[in-house]
Amino acid sequence: MLRIAVQSKGRLYDETMMLLEEAGIQLNRGKRILLLSAKGFPVEVLFLRDDDIPQSVANGVADVGIVGENEYVEKGREARLVKRLGFSKCRLSLAVPKDEEYAGVEWFEGKTIATSYPGILRSFLEERGVKADIHVISGSVEIAPGIGLADAIFDIVSSGSTLVSNQLKEVEVVLPCEALLIANRDLSEEKRAILDELLFRFEAIQVAAGKKYIMLNAPKEKLGEIIELLPGMKSPTVTPLANGDWVSVQSVIAEKHFWEIIGKLKSLGAEGILVLPIEKMIL
Repeated sequence: MLRIAVQSKGRLYDETMMLLEEAGIQLNRGKRILLLSAKGFPVEVLFLRDDDIPQSVANGVADVGIVGENEYVEKGREARLVKRLGFSKCRLSLAVPKDEEYAGVEWFEGKTIATSYPGILRSFLEERGVKADIHVISGSVEIAPGIGLADAIFDIVSSGSTLVSNQLKEVEVVLPCEALLIANRDLSEEKRAILDELLFRFEAIQVAAGKKYIMLNAPKEKLGEIIELLPGMKSPTVTPLANGDWVSVQSVIAEKHFWEIIGKLKSLGAEGILVLPIEKMIL
């Protein structure tokens, strides 16, 4: 049995639960208890505060964990980074009152900065030779300048709307962050095998993200030009039709290029274009 530590609530919880469900890990999410066993896969899920996950994985309370990069870096990285998961992207940034004239990091010299991430901030300032007073706050960091508690803040930024509502502006991105899969460094052979299967499932989900399966009929004389537009994972699948002058083509395309490619396919005479979503993709 592999124990996975996940955030009990907050920014990572919903996306983590969606990933586990897509990977075939079925949990009774109606039961808000600390530890849940999965159906159909040898894992159990341990719900923790996000800042407790890195150390819980490092000391073996959990075997693996899904955690924000901000917490992983702040807590010293004793656990092993296994995989970047590509969701819950945000950034750790410095922000100052919006009316301040900011010309560079030297602005912070002698200032007081409020943050929940003193370790990351201290390293950033020391590398740049800036001496500032770091005031550690747990939660609601963004209000610190407005109530006179600090001159600036260092905090997680996603859309930036919280900064705007508190009359702040982002001036330095210190650490781009995303969800990470981390693991204890001393997993047993049995647990490593379960983790490998879990990684296989996660990767199948990630590869499929942002891709569409496309099927179309096309004039055989235009096949060469169409294949150049639809390389697929290796090459498109081409099958003959009853009409010998036409073929059926099947491939995978990136959704971000979808409309551009569809327009070019139509100009080459493609017809009956069918586009389907992809849940998983095994390479």
